[in-house]
Amino acid sequence: MSDRKTEQKFLFVCSRNQWRSPTAEKVWGKTEGLQVRSGGTSPKARKTISAADITWADIIFVMEQKHKHQLKAKFTRLLDYKPIHVLEIPDEYQYMDEELVELLKESVTPFLK
Repeated sequence: MSDRKTEQKFLFVCSRNQWRSPTAEKVWGKTEGLQVRSGGTSPKARKTISAADITWADIIFVMEQKHKHQLKAKFTRLLDYKPIHVLEIPDEYQYMDEELVELLKESVTPFLK
């Protein structure tokens, strides 16, 4: 078991926290050395991103450029020193879609310590 203090904290963000970010949370959630959360930018999201989520995260992964803009508009100061990576994954996948899982693995793996 790794030390919780040295674990990387990844936050995955999409619009409604229905398909893409929960898939990312599931894919990366059991990875040694990682803590993972997901949320959405929409007020109608299953779990809406909060200031606490932003503060908690070491790295934020957003599915589309619009999510980055929405986070920056809402959490301007909190994001000053937070890396935000746009994965460019369009909203055309279902939860745990094989192609989505592959895209997430390819795009996030380079950020693992």
